[in-house]
Amino acid sequence: MSAKAKKISRESIVTMFMDYVLEHEEVPKTVYKFCKINSIQESDFYLHFGSISTLQKGIWTTFFDNASSVMMKNKEYQDFSNRDKLLTFFYTFFEVLTLNRSYVLFSMEQSGSTLKNMEQLKGLRKGIKEFSKGLIEAGNENKNIKITKHNPQLFSEGAWLQFMFLLNFWKSDDSAGFEKTDIAIEKSVNTIFDVFDNTPLENILDFGKFLYKETFA
Repeated sequence: MSAKAKKISRESIVTMFMDYVLEHEEVPKTVYKFCKINSIQESDFYLHFGSISTLQKGIWTTFFDNASSVMMKNKEYQDFSNRDKLLTFFYTFFEVLTLNRSYVLFSMEQSGSTLKNMEQLKGLRKGIKEFSKGLIEAGNENKNIKITKHNPQLFSEGAWLQFMFLLNFWKSDDSAGFEKTDIAIEKSVNTIFDVFDNTPLENILDFGKFLYKETFA
């Protein structure tokens, strides 16, 4: 079968790209070079991605889509509280990242600056903010008193900042099975909900102590 006759899926291109950067320890400089090495047509590439940069962004949104798909397959998920839904999302998402840890670490280190990292995470940021915003909006529908309703936009920004902290924490986590990241997820999710639910601040202080211990100990 000729290269032109191959049916190249979005997922196949993502896999080829991740394999390429890990084997060559660099991002292909052009779409032409990437396609030639992988024996695919440039036209097939452009059916799914407009550039190498777009592909890099697409990989992160693919991680998000995969985590969401796995999460939704859990028949009990819809009955979870918002707190447990966010916990489930973060646990699942970081499981996906762990399966692709070599690429993720390369991607973060290759980007170098925070601004470049933010650029490739743009689509992921939108996905996480929409997901967390949806949780709060659904919760607000069950609240009749305006003062008890939460601000979806504020919560979604908090969830994104929380994710960025967890991503950097996971990146440096050398514990077996990344169990420290699991602890950080649990404490951070409980903290963000405690802030919004106006519950006692013990959990916030506990989370702060955990961060200090892991960062400076």
